[in-house]
Amino acid sequence: MKRLLLLEYPPCSTCRRARSWLTEQGVPFTSRHIKEQPPTADELRDWLSRSGIPLKRLFNTSGQSYRQLHLKERLPGMGDAEQVALLSDDGMLVKRPLLIVEETPEGGKGLTVLAGFRPAEWEEALL
Repeated sequence: MKRLLLLEYPPCSTCRRARSWLTEQGVPFTSRHIKEQPPTADELRDWLSRSGIPLKRLFNTSGQSYRQLHLKERLPGMGDAEQVALLSDDGMLVKRPLLIVEETPEGGKGLTVLAGFRPAEWEEALL
């Protein structure tokens, strides 16, 4: 059994496509508005450690916040704790949609984090 958490920004067309895809596939999920309720630092640390996804994969490199903060230049000099703090302070810095797929213990896989919507990747992870 899988539990899915979709962190999305409703005005985002990619997020809307991802939500529609999940619905069309009959995949149940819980949704959370990423700007109003960004992932907490504890959630991010947990997801990163359990999934093995690289921290840099979670940044929305095409977003305004990323550009305004000059993160392309700054991130390489930052430690993980500072990067996690940035992501947890501003949900618009997080690559979206962000899908957290948690399997119950009998499923055995643990946790998968999918950053961005790539239908083939989502299909492989969910179906």
